[in-house]
Amino acid sequence: MARGVYIHIPFCHQICNYCDFNKVFFKNQPVDEYIEALGKEMKMAVERKPEAFTNVETVFLGGGTPTALSAKQITRLLELIRTYIPMKNVVEFSSEANPDELSEEKLKALLDGGVNRLSMGVQSFDQDLLKKIGRTHSNAHVYETIALAKKVGFTNISIDLMYGLPHQTMEQWKETLKQAFALELPHYSAYSLIVEPKTIFYIQYAKGRLALPTEDLEADMYDVLMKEMEAHDLAQYEISNFAKPGFASIHNKIYWDNDEYAGFGAGAHGYVDRVRYSNHGPIKKYIEAVESGHLPIIHEHEVTPLEQLEEQMFLGLRKVDGVEAPAFEQKFHETIWEKYRTVIEELTCKGLLESDENGIRLTRSGRFVGNEVFQQFLLEE
Repeated sequence: MARGVYIHIPFCHQICNYCDFNKVFFKNQPVDEYIEALGKEMKMAVERKPEAFTNVETVFLGGGTPTALSAKQITRLLELIRTYIPMKNVVEFSSEANPDELSEEKLKALLDGGVNRLSMGVQSFDQDLLKKIGRTHSNAHVYETIALAKKVGFTNISIDLMYGLPHQTMEQWKETLKQAFALELPHYSAYSLIVEPKTIFYIQYAKGRLALPTEDLEADMYDVLMKEMEAHDLAQYEISNFAKPGFASIHNKIYWDNDEYAGFGAGAHGYVDRVRYSNHGPIKKYIEAVESGHLPIIHEHEVTPLEQLEEQMFLGLRKVDGVEAPAFEQKFHETIWEKYRTVIEELTCKGLLESDENGIRLTRSGRFVGNEVFQQFLLEE
């Protein structure tokens, strides 16, 4: 049963140098046709498996950039979502956004269509760094757009920040955090740069032309991040996410709890009835599949019990609360300690993990080497 719904909007007015998500330039794309295809896909999916959508709690518009759409297109998209997705239990309806694409008209279209949370890609308040990573907005865009969003009626606003960027210094990172806190928002996300294949940065890295900070500097940046968030009364609830009370992302928690969600759109992924699936990525193939009366799924994989266990651990350990013992036992009919006692004891001795009757979680030190900890929970068949 899907707790969340993810809807992918693959259009961008500018492609960022680090982005490996399914996306295309907006110009000359069949945007209106794509939006109608989304409606048809949602209709087919819900009609074929209505029981999977009876308790949807969140909807998330991602991309690409949903705010690359016009106000009229946003209104039509949200109309289709409300028509085909059961909304009675939805408590969080998020949309990603770019600071230089949000007009008052678009913000009103989002709010009137049911969106109650904005997640804005700011990344840095250093203009030179923004250019190096392929962003087109200015700091003025950020200030003006957030003020406008608040004026229109949005109270749940988050911004994304990035560290470990090419040529980024600690001074630049501290200044970005200072300006971010000045906005007095209830939620912040901060991610270290990962150089992904099929990105501009990957090509530069392969040619030795990407000057990245050292691992030590990146770790120091993360340390400063956690300290500054705590100093500003923003609780860390996941490795990269911080919030005021009541503003943690419910949709993202669905992923970290390893619960099920439906994915719609070109290149979207979903996880329903223990089956992980992905859609056609090319927009033309996606639309053709939907127009022919078929769900645009190109790949399906039934998650094995072993894979489900592993996913529960490496996703759950991203949360500051960690993997909860009661939920684990209810799902797998054995305790975490029965399954992983040896590895838990080893990691606890190293100061990377802590445990009690409520479950297991990373220590503060463990958050710096999360991926290394997660790998210890991979099991053999």
